Amino acid sequence: MPENVRRRLFRTTVFFWLTLLYIITALVWWFISLNKQNDQMRDFEIANVGYHVDASNTPAGINDIEATHDRNRKKYLGEGAFFLLFTMVGAAFVFRSVRKQFRLQQQQQNFMMAVTHELKTPIAVARLNLETMQKYALDPEKQKKLIRTTLDETTRLNFLTNNILISSQLESRGYKVSREELDLSDLLKDCLQDFRNRFPDRKITGEIKDDVTIKGDSLLLQILINNLLENAIKYSPREAEIKALLEKKGEQVDLQVQDQGPGIPPEERKKIFNKFYRMGNESTRKKQGTGLGLYLCSKIARDHNGDISVTNNAGGGSNFIVRF
Repeated sequence: MPENVRRRLFRTTVFFWLTLLYIITALVWWFISLNKQNDQMRDFEIANVGYHVDASNTPAGINDIEATHDRNRKKYLGEGAFFLLFTMVGAAFVFRSVRKQFRLQQQQQNFMMAVTHELKTPIAVARLNLETMQKYALDPEKQKKLIRTTLDETTRLNFLTNNILISSQLESRGYKVSREELDLSDLLKDCLQDFRNRFPDRKITGEIKDDVTIKGDSLLLQILINNLLENAIKYSPREAEIKALLEKKGEQVDLQVQDQGPGIPPEERKKIFNKFYRMGNESTRKKQGTGLGLYLCSKIARDHNGDISVTNNAGGGSNFIVRF
C-alpha cells in the first residue's frame, strides 16, 4: 500500500477510534448521571414520606418508592446496554466498510495504472513496427517477423479490451448470456491452437475428451479458457508444459488448466478470484495484468452454473479446475 494511502488510512482509523471512545464515555457518563439522579429522587421522596403520609402507611409508601427506583435503574441499564450494543455493531460495520472502501479504491487505482500500461504497450509496439516498415525497405523475412509481432500485440490488446468490456457488461447485466448447446471439446481445441500459433516456442498440450457438450455462451466460455491459458503462460517458465484437460463424469464436466509456475499459497486461493486483486506488492510486481482475468473466470463459471477452484499441481505450479 502506498505511503500516502497508508497515512490516510491511519488518520481515519485514529479519528474513528477517538470518536467511538467519546461516544462510549458519554454513554457511561449518561448512565452514571441518570442512576445518581434516580438515587437522589428516591432519597428525596423517602425523606418526604413522613411529612405527607400517615405513619401506618409509611412502609408501603417506601416500598413503592423503592420499586419505582429499581424499575428506573433497570430501564436505564437496559437502554444503555441496547444503545452500547447498537453503537458497537454499527461501529464495526462502519469500520469494516471504510477499510474495504480504502482497499477497493487502492485496487482501482492499481487497475487504472495497469490498464494504462497494458493499453499503451501494444499500441506503441504496433506503431513502431508499422513505422519501421514504412521507412525502411526490409527483406521479406524481417517484414514477416514485424507483422507477426504486430498481430500478436493487437491480439493482446483485443484480449484486454474484451475482458474490460465483458466484465462491465456482466456486472451491469447489459450482456445477455445465451444458453445454446455447444461442443466444449471443439472450443477448447480451437483455443489451444490459437495459443500454439501465438506462442510457437511454448509447449501447450491437451487431453480432451471428444463430444463434451454443455449449454452456454460460446464467447464467454472462450474468454474463460483464454484467461486461464493466458494466466498459465504468464506465470510458467518458458520451457515448462502447459496442459489443458477436459472430461465428463455423468452430468458433471471438468475443465482443467495446469501450469508449472510458482503456485498459489493456500491463504491466497480465495482472494485471487476477487475483482482487481493481484498477489504481491504492487510497487515491485513484474508480471503484467489487471486483476480482472480470474475474477471474470469466476463470474463466467457462476453464470454457467459452475464453480472454479485452484489446487497445487502434482508436478509443481497450479491446477485451475472449472466444474460445470
